Amino acid sequence: MSEQNNTQPNPDPPLKDVTSFQRELPPDMDIFRDSFIRYMGYSNEIGEAFRPLVSKSLVAASYGMAIGYVCTDTFDKSLRLRMNGAPTREVLVKGGDVFSWQMLASVTIPGLVINRITWATRLAMRRAPVALLKTVPTLVGLASIPLIVHPIDKLVDRVMDATYRQYIR
Repeated sequence: MSEQNNTQPNPDPPLKDVTSFQRELPPDMDIFRDSFIRYMGYSNEIGEAFRPLVSKSLVAASYGMAIGYVCTDTFDKSLRLRMNGAPTREVLVKGGDVFSWQMLASVTIPGLVINRITWATRLAMRRAPVALLKTVPTLVGLASIPLIVHPIDKLVDRVMDATYRQYIR
């Protein structure tokens, strides 16, 4: 057998280099809610906005992506608690809180809102040429997404405080 050439650089960076980005984040920052990653949860709204232009399977795939984001956030929060020694009940309660909040704030309510905005726009333009009837509702739906994020987040916080967080804890 021939000897391996050890002069080539290792293609896999050390683990400390891979995770070094974590040191740059404030310790109380939640990357799933306080960064651009939050918008991954809104992929289904993009799907809803494009509903007049794309197949139903692409809209469904956008929901799959948003639900994947929700599950990832839930897993992340639960795993962090468990790794810090939290009891099982606390991990389950937190996981339920995160999953419920994200499903409402990232998937269910915004999807419904964008769906109804594009539907109402299309209804208001029912006599317009077909090209406009498909593109204008999509543009209106896309333009609405940044406007609905924070109001929906605040609404869901209030709903969760008055229901799940009050009765489960």
